[in-house]
Amino acid sequence: MLLVRYNPIAMITLHDTNLRYGPATLVLEGITLDVRQGEFISLLGPSGCGKSSLLRLIAGLVDPTGGELSIEGQTARRFRHSSNGVSLVFQEPRLLPWRNVRRNISLPLELSKVPAADRQALVEASLKLIGLRPEDAGKYPQMLSGGMRMRVALARALVTRPSILLLDEPFAALDELLRQQLNEELLRIWNERTPTTVFVTHNISEAVFLSQRVVVMASRPGRIGATIEVPFDYPRSSTLRASSEFAILVGQVSDLLRVEST
Repeated sequence: MLLVRYNPIAMITLHDTNLRYGPATLVLEGITLDVRQGEFISLLGPSGCGKSSLLRLIAGLVDPTGGELSIEGQTARRFRHSSNGVSLVFQEPRLLPWRNVRRNISLPLELSKVPAADRQALVEASLKLIGLRPEDAGKYPQMLSGGMRMRVALARALVTRPSILLLDEPFAALDELLRQQLNEELLRIWNERTPTTVFVTHNISEAVFLSQRVVVMASRPGRIGATIEVPFDYPRSSTLRASSEFAILVGQVSDLLRVEST
């Protein structure tokens, strides 16, 4: 059995970090958090607490307006442009309807000017990693189910072999059974590739099942209320969700979330 493992060295460091949109809107205040290399953490919190904004900060899409944010000693914006930078997966797959599955997955490689001779092997590896069948590679997004479209979005995010994987409620629109199946697939992929992963969700069971740590956020403005270590070993299977230990921890996280939401 694989034990919880990660490099103890912090890869992502936020210290007293603030984010303000305009002069009147303080979105995040005093965020202090270290995410260790290869770690999987989840962000939980009420709507509007700044979870997605925190992902955008780490992705280098916006800059902090106070405090510090660094990734391996660089600014997030600079790290994003490194060879093994950051991939971000949204709640909606955001696939291009005029591109088939293979060409949607290839898009980040094209934008990064990866030579065509190298792109094919990387795309095929990503298709295999995410469990897509060869006969699906030529289909267009409108021909796919919601779960399949999300698999393609994950394959596209992973095709560049990013050092950091950020996921913003990617399974929220899926039914519960499919959501659980994709949770298990995501953990398999994380175990194989070991990207440093930050996962945003409103689903407490999902956060506990996936993560090594669950970070509970409070709102108005967004801040970190509590951090919970998840003690379960990897690999994690569906049987974990039926255990009393899992139910107890989900209840404890739920209580903390309720406190931070008031």
